[in-house]
Amino acid sequence: MPRKYFTLAEANRTLPLVKRVVADITALYPKWRELVYRYEYAAAQARPEWGESNEQLELRGDIEAVARNINQYLEELEQVGCVFKGFEQGLVDFYGKLDGRDVFWCWKVGEDRIEHWHDLEAGYAGRQPVPEVVRG
Repeated sequence: MPRKYFTLAEANRTLPLVKRVVADITALYPKWRELVYRYEYAAAQARPEWGESNEQLELRGDIEAVARNINQYLEELEQVGCVFKGFEQGLVDFYGKLDGRDVFWCWKVGEDRIEHWHDLEAGYAGRQPVPEVVRG
């Protein structure tokens, strides 16, 4: 799928939808992690020669169901044109242009609007405030 480039205003207009989708993802992720932990714990107690226990099979089914839901939400974000970057912080990047170069407009859970950007290679650690002239 080709990259979708957003102006800062366009990216901010998508935030109501993006916030809802990311809230769903970040609500499901701890559940998925807990199920994986429980599966690994059950597997550690099991004897490999017996194959997966009923508990393991049930947990694996639950893990796969939650993962499918998360993947559907991730696909929804991809269709919007943004890039999900982190389960822990709920990071989302939007391709944009700043001073003629490709950048990411960077948003995370808890922020009201997009007020940061970073170079494509810089990642979250390279976040900088959006220049006032761009915010308009």
